[in-house]
Amino acid sequence: MTAVLDDSTTHQPRARMALGAALASGPSHAYLFRGPRGAGKRAVARAFAAEILAGSAENAEDARRRALLDPSPHPDLVWLAPSGAQHLVEEVRERVIRAAVYRPFEGGKRVFVIEAAEAMRDESQNALLKTLEEPPEFVHLILLSSEPEALLETVVSRCQPIEFAPLPAAALEAALAGDAAPEEIAAAARLSAGDLDRARLLLGERGRQLRTMADRCATAALGPGALQRAEAVGPPTALPASGTVAPWRPLLEAAEAAGDDAEAAIREALEEESSAGIKRSARDITDQVRRTARRRRTEILDLGLGLTAAWFRDLVAIASGAADVAFNRDRLARLQSQASALDPARARRAAELVQDTRRRLDLNVSEELALESLFYRLERELGGE
Repeated sequence: MTAVLDDSTTHQPRARMALGAALASGPSHAYLFRGPRGAGKRAVARAFAAEILAGSAENAEDARRRALLDPSPHPDLVWLAPSGAQHLVEEVRERVIRAAVYRPFEGGKRVFVIEAAEAMRDESQNALLKTLEEPPEFVHLILLSSEPEALLETVVSRCQPIEFAPLPAAALEAALAGDAAPEEIAAAARLSAGDLDRARLLLGERGRQLRTMADRCATAALGPGALQRAEAVGPPTALPASGTVAPWRPLLEAAEAAGDDAEAAIREALEEESSAGIKRSARDITDQVRRTARRRRTEILDLGLGLTAAWFRDLVAIASGAADVAFNRDRLARLQSQASALDPARARRAAELVQDTRRRLDLNVSEELALESLFYRLERELGGE
């Protein structure tokens, strides 16, 4: 195994062991890299593909160098990423299924990588089955997925799984060094649950606003006294004063704004594809736009609620004398002002209520009603002081 692949799997020992063994004995025809977003699947797939191509090339070093470029000019590396919310059915057919029958342009191998494989429609996945099951001997397919449960079982069963774990907080802090103050980076690393992309989002404007909204949601549920003590420490950023709007309303509005942004972006992408000659029915366009907007809205709302649950989790830690394990490292003063008179058991139950609401949102319940119900239950559980 080369230094490039070794470096890309530094924080993924299981993947390193499996892929190292594969290169030593001969790669399988199909792999499924599965694990959370931001865990490094993309970098590892590129390094692994480079090793496969280098292993059958006359000039291994040159083949490896070209395969590692992003985008890669190597003619035998095909990298397919969704242009919008989903992979285009015809693109999967043309660039993977039909292309896989052609012999390599150079060397002895061809590698096809499908990024965000869960974004393939069932039609594409079913069409891909024969290629996965009986590819030409020179073809290797690598599917990347953060949501493998969205893949057909028939697709999953034809691939060798390579497991990726969330990145450790220390690795995220190292990757984010210099992007913000050390305390904020430490907080983002822990709040992102090992997802580098999410950690970067939390250090951006939208992520910082979500953290502030989560802070205010949790604080408002504790009652006016808790809010006054926290504000005496210093508000993290300017937000509507408590009582002028429901505490959960800014979270919902932020999620809706993110959905609107995603809708605008996918419409623009679809218009560009239409100009390039890719035709779709009006129904297909409407469905894809709606799915994209809904997914992004749900993602942001889920993140906001996750941050709220993490705030209650930190209150439990501090009230129990374990401030060193708090996630919100950059807001300890606010947390301590709230935890001083708080029963840890109630804060733990509050976190459970938030997590329960996150699960219920997967069932397509009304987001507004779910949030209103949640904060009613939180205020009852926490006693409103």
